Amino acid sequence: MDIAYIGMGIMGSAMAANLARAGHNVRVWNRSKNRETLKSAVDSGCTNCDTIRSTVQGSKIVFTCVSDVQDLDEIITCEGGILSSAAPETLVIDTATIGPAAAKTFAETLARKDIRFLDAPVTGGDVGARNATLTIMVGGSQTDFDEALPVLNVIGKNVKYCGPTGSGQALKLCNQILCAINMIGITEALMLAKQFGLDENMVPEILGTGAGGSWALANLAPRIINDDFEPGFRIKDILKDLRLVHENSTADGAGSELPGTALASERFEAAARAVGLDKGTQAMLKGY
Repeated sequence: MDIAYIGMGIMGSAMAANLARAGHNVRVWNRSKNRETLKSAVDSGCTNCDTIRSTVQGSKIVFTCVSDVQDLDEIITCEGGILSSAAPETLVIDTATIGPAAAKTFAETLARKDIRFLDAPVTGGDVGARNATLTIMVGGSQTDFDEALPVLNVIGKNVKYCGPTGSGQALKLCNQILCAINMIGITEALMLAKQFGLDENMVPEILGTGAGGSWALANLAPRIINDDFEPGFRIKDILKDLRLVHENSTADGAGSELPGTALASERFEAAARAVGLDKGTQAMLKGY
């Protein structure tokens, strides 16, 4: 299948590479042309294009994975963007985290040109993106989901239909709360183990098999112990996602009843002051 993929960051480049390795004709575009992740996708069989228009034209499916709502708005609505370049009935699948309100807005915008839209945010980190083991939460038309499922199964291991447009994004924000608050527990458990004079490796190796186990404990705690704070998922991105949690909270004040989420935001902001926005979320430790 002819597929376009816009956004060659850590996650997007790995997903595009897996699609190319599965035999699809994948054209890619990234705003920054000198990123190593873009080169990695091309080395895996993707074709690098100079413009969004040349990437999108002729593609039955257009994947997007860019940083924030305004970035997606730009690639959709700019001159030569998706809205003006994609053929009617093209299926746009956004795999980033933008929140349910934005997903509904983009779906309505694209529908005016008879372009279809699925919100399909992913979770599983850089490891899941490389190994095609991502969990993918999809909102939109059931018919569109069924059509996209064979392709989504190439990049993910657990692909689930969540409901109408925005449902995938809503569930992803719930996921980000779990990830953010879990990092507090992992960080403080490692700090306490060190205070007690324990081998910190026992925290993921032994406790990871018990009730306190999690994906982050298994995958990120070893990075913390080894002082590896390079990003699989950046502090900048989790802070953006927690901002979206706040912005998309219901008008009746549900956002004010999320104290754990607020605490996680504070700890990530402290980490950003200590090491910058581009380190991985495991660098929360540096904010203590």
